[in-house]
Amino acid sequence: MQIDGAVAIVTGAAAGIGAAIARALVAQGARVVVTDLAADRVSAVAAEINETAGGERAVAVAGDASDPELIARTIEIARGEFGPVDLYVANAGTTAGMGLDSDEIAWHTALEVNTLAHVRAAKALVPDWVERGHGYFLSTASAAGLLTQIGSATYSVSKRAAVGFAEWLSVTYGDAGVRVSCLCPMGVDTELLNAGFHSDREGASVAANAVRSAGEVLSPEAVADVVIEAIGDERFLILPHEQVATMYAQKAADPDRWLAGMRRYQRSLMGDQPG
Repeated sequence: MQIDGAVAIVTGAAAGIGAAIARALVAQGARVVVTDLAADRVSAVAAEINETAGGERAVAVAGDASDPELIARTIEIARGEFGPVDLYVANAGTTAGMGLDSDEIAWHTALEVNTLAHVRAAKALVPDWVERGHGYFLSTASAAGLLTQIGSATYSVSKRAAVGFAEWLSVTYGDAGVRVSCLCPMGVDTELLNAGFHSDREGASVAANAVRSAGEVLSPEAVADVVIEAIGDERFLILPHEQVATMYAQKAADPDRWLAGMRRYQRSLMGDQPG
């Protein structure tokens, strides 16, 4: 995809990966609409982008990325300010819930934000992209969507569903000009990860420690650089942590052995060694 001149929407862009991707897209010549629940912070990101770019390259919209009305309004704002949307980065995420004690509200929130927000955005955009013959959907999932997340069932399941939807979208509309990428990082130095160390939710610190100890924790900017390169190559699976590909292959080759290894890893994180 040619980023220069493209119109993009980036959700969950008040900080972290979303803000870094938005900045990187504008640096490559795109114009962006950034959205987030945190109105003041996402407005500050847009203002900072415009100041750096020396012109009106970003617009902020506050709201819930899973809300169909917000999705429709954001698309209309992008069209009115910059033109038809070429790229949608479904990046907003939540760590709501943890294990079997997660209530229905936590499950609902995780699936709404981590999965159904992607589905609703695609429903709003793909028909126009098919008519135009081009469009790009980038789903921020997680290595947890390919592997699993120790400590959090809600995150594992909702991110796995996001990967599955991205695959389906590519299979179904790839021949119609719709390109799809799925971003699956491990540890990234974001508020979502860091909050796990200070949470009193059962399993939250275990989940955060699992991510921290699995490999290098990258900066959001490093992840954004990989994303920009992958969009240019129109690569489906974006793995900023290269070891995820090896882990994914090991899982597919011998699921029982992989699951046993994950159970050993979980015991080590919880301080329980096998007898």
